[in-house]
Amino acid sequence: MLKILIPTLMLVPTTWLTPAKWLWPTTLAHSMLIALISLSWLKYSMETGWSTLNSFMATDSLSTPLLVLTCWLLPLMILASQNHTATEPINRQRMYIMLLTSLQIFLILAFGATELIMFYVMFESTLIPTLILITRWGNQTERLNAGVYFLFYTLAGSLPLLVALLLLQNYTGTLSLLTLPFSPSLYLSSNADKLWWAGCLLAFLVKMPLYGVHLWLPKAHVEAPVAGSMVLAAVLLKLGGYGMMRMVVMLEPLTKELSYPFLIFALWGIIMTSSICLRQTDLKSLIAYSSVSHMGLVVGGILIQTPWGFTGALILMIAHGLTSSALFCLANTNYERTHSRTMLLARGLQIILPLMTAWWFIASLANLALPPLPNLMGELMIITSLFNWSWWTIVLTGGGTLITASYSLYMFLMTQRGPLPSHIIGLDPSHSREHLLMALHLLPLLLLTLKPELIWGWAN
Repeated sequence: MLKILIPTLMLVPTTWLTPAKWLWPTTLAHSMLIALISLSWLKYSMETGWSTLNSFMATDSLSTPLLVLTCWLLPLMILASQNHTATEPINRQRMYIMLLTSLQIFLILAFGATELIMFYVMFESTLIPTLILITRWGNQTERLNAGVYFLFYTLAGSLPLLVALLLLQNYTGTLSLLTLPFSPSLYLSSNADKLWWAGCLLAFLVKMPLYGVHLWLPKAHVEAPVAGSMVLAAVLLKLGGYGMMRMVVMLEPLTKELSYPFLIFALWGIIMTSSICLRQTDLKSLIAYSSVSHMGLVVGGILIQTPWGFTGALILMIAHGLTSSALFCLANTNYERTHSRTMLLARGLQIILPLMTAWWFIASLANLALPPLPNLMGELMIITSLFNWSWWTIVLTGGGTLITASYSLYMFLMTQRGPLPSHIIGLDPSHSREHLLMALHLLPLLLLTLKPELIWGWAN
């Protein structure tokens, strides 16, 4: 654990002390090394579950894939941000990289924590760098509004969690994830216990986000700079799913009845947000709403608590992290050239940037869950386990899959095909930096089809 955490901490002085012309190459190389070392975590998914153990930090087969995704994302964010922060003063560039690094530090501590209060503190700490990224480096004037939405939705959701955790500490005497699953089961029956159950899960459902409390997400995504959108879509939403998987094991036997409204919201949200995607004019907004619909599936998979549901949720979280982040990068390459996110204004780009179209094509197909990709593995496992729970769900999940395919193809056709408008003839060519960025997103996704047990979690 420390061989990742200490180099990540040392990125902060590196960022501030490197000469200006070497700032981006140095931080990129450093973070890429950390990402490569983090792959060694995938080797030891032990039978007992926990490895690299000390009293505060440990990894098991649930947190390992998410930790590796976190480390993999930092060099990609640095690659993606290099161009649009180039005009800023050097100190602001350093500040920007430091915020991204601090996000990675908090996320490693959150996913590695074996103690729930530590997890809660780190879960909340990720708010601060993200908020600064959105409100300081966002594109439009609405970014302050987006920051307020982001902050207050998450805070209002997570305060009940703190109270719930303190009550759990009082009752069981421990909040360690190593011992909690083995402590005597809680006899939950009263109305207060039901409130406690809701308090435990509400924070994570807001973070996921569940349909109904999702309004902060499209705002935050649309206003954030590219690195903010990438880390939000790829890792911060996964904090919600990870927390739910950790907590739901301890909430027996209440989940059986109390999860109905949340399951209904999640499944209805798949249909609703996918339909909203079909009517979007704004590219980033479309990708943001598609995240809500995919996370609805994940919530469903976690709440029915079957091994297949959990496995499917974890696979879909990892696959969605890479796909969604890739789509935000592609939207950003368009935005840097045309300075507009409106889909009607930048069409027919295949004629000018043919290689970018290839990346668009792969990312869109990954988003609609094309067969060999892990996106499909995750979705199929969740849909199967939901169908096994109640066969009515096939109407909602099937409809959702259909609409997902429609809006993914709509997004691809709108941006890449069709006649080229006369006002965008003189675009910059695509840079090798951008192609490297896309390759580092989509190659892991394609390679995971060959060895999916790396991200199967507890079920393997």
